[in-house]
Amino acid sequence: MKRSKKKQFHEFMSGKGLKSTRQRDVVLDCFLASDRHMSTEELYMKVRAKNPTIGYATVYRTLKLFAESGIAREIHFGDGQTRYEHVAEGEHHDHLVCTRCGSVQEFENETIERLQQEIADQFGFQVETHKLELYGICAKCRQ
Repeated sequence: MKRSKKKQFHEFMSGKGLKSTRQRDVVLDCFLASDRHMSTEELYMKVRAKNPTIGYATVYRTLKLFAESGIAREIHFGDGQTRYEHVAEGEHHDHLVCTRCGSVQEFENETIERLQQEIADQFGFQVETHKLELYGICAKCRQ
C-alpha cells in the first residue's frame, strides 16, 4: 500500500506541474510510516528528527497536497486541531475520541453501517459519505 500511495502522490504532483522534492519525499515517508491521526505539529516533529532542515511550512503545505491528492483526509475532532489520516480505497471506519487525553481509536462495525443505510433508505436518502465520531473517556483515562 505504501508504494501505491507514493506513486499516487507523485502522479498527482506531476499532473499539477509540481516538482517532487527530497523534502516532500521525507514528509511522505514519515506520514506513511505512521498509523496515527497526525496533526501538522506531530508530523513536523517526526520529520525534524529525520531531517532538521525541513521547516514547518513545508510540512503544512505538503499535508495539504496529500489531502488534495487523495492519499490523506483532513479530520477535525472538535479540539481546534486539524489531523490527517491515511485514505485507503474502499475502506471506511469510525472514531472513538477521548475528551481527556485526546486519543483516537478507529473502529469498524457492520451493524452500525447497515443501520445507517436502513435509515437512509427509509427516508429515500442517498448517502454519499458519512462519519461517526463518539466522544467520551477512554479506558486508560477511566482507570
